[in-house]
Amino acid sequence: MVLYTSPFPNSFLSVLHSFSWGLIFPCYWFADRLVASFVPTTYEKRQRADDPCYFHALCIIITTPIYLALLVASLPFALIGFLLWSPLQSARRPYIYSRLKDKSHANGAALLSEWKAAGNGKSFCFGSANVCLLPDSLARFNNVFNTQARAKEIGRRIRNGASRPQIKIYIDSPTNTSISAASFSSLVSPQGGDSTNRTVNAGMKRTTSMEYKGDNSGSNNSEDGRDDKAGSGEPNEGEENTCIVRINGEDNGHMSDIETDIVNGQANASGTAEHSLEGDTEISKTPNHKQKDGDSGSLDSYSASRESLVKVRVGDGTVDQSTVNNKLLYKASIMKKTSVRKKKHMDETFDHEISAFFPANLDFLCLQEVFDKRAAEKLKEQLHHYFEYIVYDVGVYGCHACCSFKFVNSGLLFASRYPVMDAAYHCYPNGRGTDSLASKGALFLKVQVGSTPQDQRIVGYISCTHLQAIAGDTTVRCEQLDMLQDWLSEFRKSTSSSSTANPEELVAFDVICGDLNFDNCSSEDKLEQQHSLFTHYKDPCRIGPGEDKPWAIGTLLDPEGLYDEEVFTPDNLQKVLESEEGRKGYLVYPTSKNHGSSQKGRKASLKGNGRRIDYMLYTEEGLYLEWKVEVEEFSFITQLAGLTDHLPVAMRLMVSTGEDDP
Repeated sequence: MVLYTSPFPNSFLSVLHSFSWGLIFPCYWFADRLVASFVPTTYEKRQRADDPCYFHALCIIITTPIYLALLVASLPFALIGFLLWSPLQSARRPYIYSRLKDKSHANGAALLSEWKAAGNGKSFCFGSANVCLLPDSLARFNNVFNTQARAKEIGRRIRNGASRPQIKIYIDSPTNTSISAASFSSLVSPQGGDSTNRTVNAGMKRTTSMEYKGDNSGSNNSEDGRDDKAGSGEPNEGEENTCIVRINGEDNGHMSDIETDIVNGQANASGTAEHSLEGDTEISKTPNHKQKDGDSGSLDSYSASRESLVKVRVGDGTVDQSTVNNKLLYKASIMKKTSVRKKKHMDETFDHEISAFFPANLDFLCLQEVFDKRAAEKLKEQLHHYFEYIVYDVGVYGCHACCSFKFVNSGLLFASRYPVMDAAYHCYPNGRGTDSLASKGALFLKVQVGSTPQDQRIVGYISCTHLQAIAGDTTVRCEQLDMLQDWLSEFRKSTSSSSTANPEELVAFDVICGDLNFDNCSSEDKLEQQHSLFTHYKDPCRIGPGEDKPWAIGTLLDPEGLYDEEVFTPDNLQKVLESEEGRKGYLVYPTSKNHGSSQKGRKASLKGNGRRIDYMLYTEEGLYLEWKVEVEEFSFITQLAGLTDHLPVAMRLMVSTGEDDP
């Protein structure tokens, strides 16, 4: 299948489309600014609290007539542009495929060779997020604004989190001879050196993150950064950059002088890095990029999350926390983290956490609500610093088949470190209300993740979707889930080049990501909870219909509290969501007759831990029979705090192949 690298089949149609949109855009922009001036966010209201009450009214009185006059003046041109633009949409392709042009930083081919060296298998990490990149006037109804600046910052935060070095922590316990690996979302400061594997001995049980300084790590956004990498011997983006921390239970929690010197030297080396940021003027216009101490997600701050070293216990004694902090020089805050939660759920077979960062070495990313075209371009530019392959501007416009007129695309965006082999998009024809104005649908992708010694391709399937949003439309969502399964089955059949007798391809995984707009605890969503999709695909957070696992939390934030100091930064939001009272204050819960509409301050007993409407599903059906797929880690991510009203989620799958590849 040919992947579409441009929206139209020839340059003439592309030029005509650009000309027609140029006529429409001024009218669109003036209308957007006019509406936005009457829909302030809570952040803007707080900013104006100290201003005289008449000041904002005076601004509206002055700007409204200007916007109206310009809007009326641009209407004739917009009408002409629309008459040209509308028929062109019948020739428009359903997506744009973008591949990183800088071949010196492309690493997709190198990743394919990793499978052969993996031996017993390989893990793949998937992420999904609803980023609410609507036109600014519409985004304000969700209490977020400045869509263009948010898009740029969202891209920066995602690629900064994903390009972090991966840390593996091995625990050597006197009472347990086994060796276990800690959370994969851990951090260390990026260091130069001759080796990519560094060992630091410390008397601690587990760390989930340490201070990480650097905006350009694993990226290709400056020539200076490239020279630094070449000079220091750091691996290129996409190569393993792992720090191994070995933890012994017999040293009473003290590091040797040599170990302390090593850590001190690494910390000092990382502290000398200087960074330059693009678009500071633009980003500073939004509250989401205000520099604060400990704001790990903001790129105006070079410090990473102060997530946590857990309290250190060796034998019968407890190591002083300040001693560990001083010796490591990472300024990591001490708080109970993943290991504490795991004690409550020892029957769980995989790690789970609330993380202030996207997982290190994120392989695939599915985004929803990337509706604004200019914002999509800015987001794509940032993501290309880490992801080599991106599919964006997915959807249809105008009238198509039995669908109603579509004014915006599907909002779906897919990014991958691995080569995309095939892609297909389908629009849901049964959208209702305001959802019918967008071409919501499903994007299906086939990616190559490796090859066997016999040169058989190893592939995976990923589906990204966004279902009907209006509450009460359970029948519509169930119909869309039916279509999703049918389309996926057709896509797999049409793109498969294998036969049972002669398998040219081996399927490693089949994953569905997206905003399904229903949760597993609301009584109003029972029909969706019992859908047949969940008999074929597994939800790592779900026990059964109407019941989530105790550690699973909601992914829909209360819009009114987005700019509260308690949740304004990734670190703060992480800490709040780790407590039940915090979740009750800042997550949207299933509707109930037992409490009012206000989220904050309620004391009523609520089912579940909030509305979890963002899903990551996987299946073991249709995969290579001799392989086994297991969840290795599941994360709820707070790195986009203040930028969207959803919590991103991430899942790491381990594909086990046995001792030898087939």
